[in-house]
Amino acid sequence: MKLILGLLCCVFTIHLNAQNIKAEADHLYSNGNFSKAIEVYKSLDDLEAVYDDIAKAYMAIGNYGEALNNYEKAIKANADDLLLQYEYAKLLARTKHYKDANQRFSTLIASDSLNPNYYYELGVVLEKQKDTTALQQFEKTFQLDETHQKAIFKISKHHLIKRNFIKAHGYIDRGLESYENNIELISLKAQTYYHQDYYTHAVVWFNKLLDLGEKSEFIHEKLSLSYAQNSDYKDAIYHRKQALKYSPNDANAMFVIGAYYQSLSDFEMAEQYITKALLLKDLPLSDEYQRLGTIFNRQKKYDQAIKAFQKSLKEDPSNIMSEFYILRTKDEYYADTGSKIKLYEQFIEKHKKSPFISYAEGRLKELKQEKFLEGE
Repeated sequence: MKLILGLLCCVFTIHLNAQNIKAEADHLYSNGNFSKAIEVYKSLDDLEAVYDDIAKAYMAIGNYGEALNNYEKAIKANADDLLLQYEYAKLLARTKHYKDANQRFSTLIASDSLNPNYYYELGVVLEKQKDTTALQQFEKTFQLDETHQKAIFKISKHHLIKRNFIKAHGYIDRGLESYENNIELISLKAQTYYHQDYYTHAVVWFNKLLDLGEKSEFIHEKLSLSYAQNSDYKDAIYHRKQALKYSPNDANAMFVIGAYYQSLSDFEMAEQYITKALLLKDLPLSDEYQRLGTIFNRQKKYDQAIKAFQKSLKEDPSNIMSEFYILRTKDEYYADTGSKIKLYEQFIEKHKKSPFISYAEGRLKELKQEKFLEGE
């Protein structure tokens, strides 16, 4: 009897100790000490119970590879846990494993056909895969949950792009019934009225965005244009000047402001702004945009860098340096090796006498070797 009691005490102590370790790891996680939490979780004997916790901690520190590995282990240990499979599928999508994510979400739908989020996430993946059936998944989400804000946004945006304005308004209004301050839907509402040429209504909805603390060049520019369509030139000037703060060297914006002042018969201010616009139009900005592009590259903001270099090239089509920078930035930004190879081949064909030709040929050779190894 004493032996049995001793064994029971020992088992209880081990269990209690495991609970304490798990509680310590949970506390570390909840306080943002993710790496330490992972260390403590891994010290447990029964890892099957905490693989999902480890996965979440790895996600929190941006180590998606280890997060995926641990989700896979968690699913093997808990094959019937749909929440685990859902989180794993979302991470697959986030890390651009779209084919696997598609299969996972499809399996989840087969397991629970009434969960609207499964259809929504599948729709997002299909969208990334350029599959037009994504809209059907968003519509199915809406059928199951008419308050699903994300699905409503996707459907509304689709109808706005297709210029199905009545349908766009219908879905937007349904979404705003359950969440009246949804910034994305309010923006779509304003844009829909704008594209319908209902400028008075557009002004109301763009101003709602400002009232909710949203400020951007796009909002002020569209407000300015809407006010101008209604001949409210003072308000049009105010908002165009606000937009100009985001792009101080926007010659077109300055020219438009000058035109608005002319409509108000304020010829002195009209002359001032139109003169500024003409001076800027005569000023080559190729080097400035090129410098901006290199700054974006240093911050790994490759999409913005590409746009800056493209502007530089537009200002001076003979700027071979900016064209080469575009090539190098796309090399860093694009994931597909085949696309990179095509870019270098096009560059070499176009610029056979370029000072960068040796580098381009060397890099092309490296990429083709990478492509060959990928094929293995």
